[in-house]
Amino acid sequence: MHVFKFGGASVKDAQGVKNLEAVLRKVGFENTLIVVSAMGKTTNALEMVLDHYFHNKNELQSSLQEVKKYHNAILLDLFDSNNEETHPIFNKVTSLFDELRSFLDRNKSPDYNFVYDQVISYGELVSTMIISAYLNQVSIKNKWLDVREYIKTDNYYRRANVNWNATQAIITNKFDSSVLNITQGFLGSDDNNFTTTLGREGSDYSAAIFAYCLNAKDVTIWKDVPGVLNADPRYFENPQLLRKISYREAIELAFYGASVIHPKTLQPLQQKEIPLFVKSFMDPEQPGTMVGKEPGIDPMIPCFIVKKKQVLISLSSLDFSYIVEENISEIFKLLHLYKMKVDVIQNSAISFSVCVDNLYNNLPNLLLHLKAKFKITCHENVSLYTIRHYNYDSIAQLELDKTILLKQLTQETVQLVAQ
Repeated sequence: MHVFKFGGASVKDAQGVKNLEAVLRKVGFENTLIVVSAMGKTTNALEMVLDHYFHNKNELQSSLQEVKKYHNAILLDLFDSNNEETHPIFNKVTSLFDELRSFLDRNKSPDYNFVYDQVISYGELVSTMIISAYLNQVSIKNKWLDVREYIKTDNYYRRANVNWNATQAIITNKFDSSVLNITQGFLGSDDNNFTTTLGREGSDYSAAIFAYCLNAKDVTIWKDVPGVLNADPRYFENPQLLRKISYREAIELAFYGASVIHPKTLQPLQQKEIPLFVKSFMDPEQPGTMVGKEPGIDPMIPCFIVKKKQVLISLSSLDFSYIVEENISEIFKLLHLYKMKVDVIQNSAISFSVCVDNLYNNLPNLLLHLKAKFKITCHENVSLYTIRHYNYDSIAQLELDKTILLKQLTQETVQLVAQ
């Protein structure tokens, strides 16, 4: 079994869908599962729908119509527009958007995270339905799967945890490997069959879940880059291709925020030594990057990672007493309570600094709670830079023209929080 994952950039328009077909014809698709993300920036557009649903109902229908219009344009490019009334895909997509409107009309839950997962999921559902129909039309016969019937999770909405035993049992008993299957990334469902999501960029993780449960031969992630690079080309100049990376090294890079591979993707693959390939959907016959059990990285060069929109919180005790175990324990309980993802910590005798990702927008409540016991300095919208396998030239280059708020070095890694 081969598992292919195509991201939103690879299917952002009709030409991208046609290119997906071309990739399959070049590399083959026998005994294959395809996992696909939402098209283009659909997730962002649906987040705008959510924002209007909660804060500006007057704009809700307009923003929802924009999402439908975007997909309808792709449909008209892929399928004969004269057949709009007869080709079933048009009605199927319309039905999905009607279902979404119906949910928004009848929903009574004020829980943003719950509503988020129910709404955002339609990006992947529509995307895969269109691609499945198109491939069937061009004689690549396939079966569309609703991933929510296969991947079971808890109800930690927006970052659900997989119920591995239930998921393994369902996939083992229900999955038909005799046909080409197409399903959604990013999604699952809880015990009440409400939709859950696995975290942003979670489609890679979905591919790894299926690979683990199916004992797949390999996983290939198709990207708009030639493979895993030593730096994100959006933020760094002259990035270089990493030809081979060990599981351990890839997990380290993912943990620090490398955007090419989702942090949770690698553990299940490593457990069964399933190789992961990262390749370009524009040049599918190039070797790309292989992640496997071989040690280290090739070539051995500094790897640069940046995480934007972070928050640096610095604490000291009001009476200048030591920041010791009791205080640190209390701080971490509050970070957990307010769902702050911790990226860096640094402490001295009388101070404690932590760089966090304020994913759930709970920062005001956290700060209010902390102020009862600590003196606080807070820097919002900072950037966290990480260099794996640094040398001092790479640090000097990164520090240029930046205000460094925190710096931490270990033997293999340096991290800088900067404005």
